[in-house]
Amino acid sequence: MADYLLGLDYGTGGGKACIINTEGEVLGFGFAEYPFIHEKPGWSEHDPIGYWEVACQLIKTALDQARVDPAEIRGMAVSSALPSMVMVDKDHNPIHRAYNLMDRRATQEVEWLRENIGEERITQLTANRIEDHPTLVNLLWEKNNRPDSFEKIWKALTIDGFITLKLTGEVVVNHGGAAFYGVAYDVMGEKFDQQMLEDVGIDADILPGIFRCEDIAGELTSEAAVATGLVPGIPVAVGQVDFNASCISAGITEEGDIMSNLGTVGNFGIVFKNPDFMFSPEGLAMINLAFTVDSADTYMTIPSTTTGGQSIRYLRDQFSQYEVEAERVMGISSYDLLNLQAAKVPIGSEGLIILPFLMGERTPIWDAYARGVIFGLSLNHTKGHIVRAMMEAVAYALYDSYQLIKKSGIKINYPLVLNEGGTVSKLWRQIISDVFNSPLVLVKRRTGAPFGDAILAGVATGVFEDYSVAKEWTEYIEPTEPSQENHERYMEYFALYKQIYEHVKGDFRELAKLRDRD
Repeated sequence: MADYLLGLDYGTGGGKACIINTEGEVLGFGFAEYPFIHEKPGWSEHDPIGYWEVACQLIKTALDQARVDPAEIRGMAVSSALPSMVMVDKDHNPIHRAYNLMDRRATQEVEWLRENIGEERITQLTANRIEDHPTLVNLLWEKNNRPDSFEKIWKALTIDGFITLKLTGEVVVNHGGAAFYGVAYDVMGEKFDQQMLEDVGIDADILPGIFRCEDIAGELTSEAAVATGLVPGIPVAVGQVDFNASCISAGITEEGDIMSNLGTVGNFGIVFKNPDFMFSPEGLAMINLAFTVDSADTYMTIPSTTTGGQSIRYLRDQFSQYEVEAERVMGISSYDLLNLQAAKVPIGSEGLIILPFLMGERTPIWDAYARGVIFGLSLNHTKGHIVRAMMEAVAYALYDSYQLIKKSGIKINYPLVLNEGGTVSKLWRQIISDVFNSPLVLVKRRTGAPFGDAILAGVATGVFEDYSVAKEWTEYIEPTEPSQENHERYMEYFALYKQIYEHVKGDFRELAKLRDRD
């Protein structure tokens, strides 16, 4: 009998599944987008029932493509974008919609924590700031604003935790994912701090148990097997953070390795060993968590811009009806059409600068109130200018964190590896290379995070001895070298980009007050 492994990933805007064999060949793959729900300013939700429907759909799609016997699948693992939250009752039914990582509604709860608990106490425990609105902050919002339904919450889970519950009936979170619960998560002690939970008023009973990524959460239930087309008894690993999964899929496994994705969120991450970095000024400007590989003493720092690839999806969905229709009729990618228009525009977009903070911003400015700004718009500017300016803006947002990482002296293994989402754009890769002044390579295999989940499933079940196969199987293509001339020009625009934000950041709060009164 053959051995096969299944990985399932939930990004911010869609899910992916893949089935691989023990040689790393992708035999079956499925992808499906799910809609965002933005009912109120600052809110960003998904339908949690849709998560399970997507799981069943994608697994069946991967099985049909792979043409393998489900009985020969030796293990599976799930990852998801974080922070996210799915609240379920004792019957495992969702309570309200699910939070995704763009949700920034809990601003008052952040201020309460800052005033009553203290930011220093939280950061020294968690190695993370509180502005990212992690799960415990959002639970406080639920407690304050929907107390009746809050009382019905049995468990507060990540997206992958919810799917693992549906698959196995078990309630778990991995050490990397636990960091996104925030506030009371002791990153060095690898546990929730009971005193902190008591001080913020959250009962520990609604939180999942914390386990290593490679631990087995449970086995596939008969009910889940029927729904997914699998067979009962398949071991399901505890799982991992989707960025970690994407890293493993790209051969990023060793200290100093660096990778970037331009999915819904734009980010990059570096593997490191020294925990002191997390508590340094530069480290506290980032998102810090345990890495999947050797999670007891290996960490990942993930600078993130909240609407990275989503910014281009927004331009496509809201302002590019012609390109969308051309894709429907002729099969030409709407994104490729936008890229062609942007490629005609010179660097700096002829004096057009965008602040890409469409849903607030994370690293390094941590401003939940920030919103998008188009600066310098003139009659000569076309849609191509706006698309390119948005690409440049995302590059600036990531570079803002990258310059701090370099300043810290943390080990970096070049080239920067680009993997998922908008990194397929040659133009965007060159912009990032020029802004960062760094060489880049692209991962040839476009499977992404679910491939890393399948590898995790193999390690968890003993099919693979360790994660070394990840690097062995990864091929890098299309190397991109930076232009020093372009970098110097971009740095002039970057300085103005920073200056514009400093000028308007106070106005964002005033705007929020006006908006909230309407």
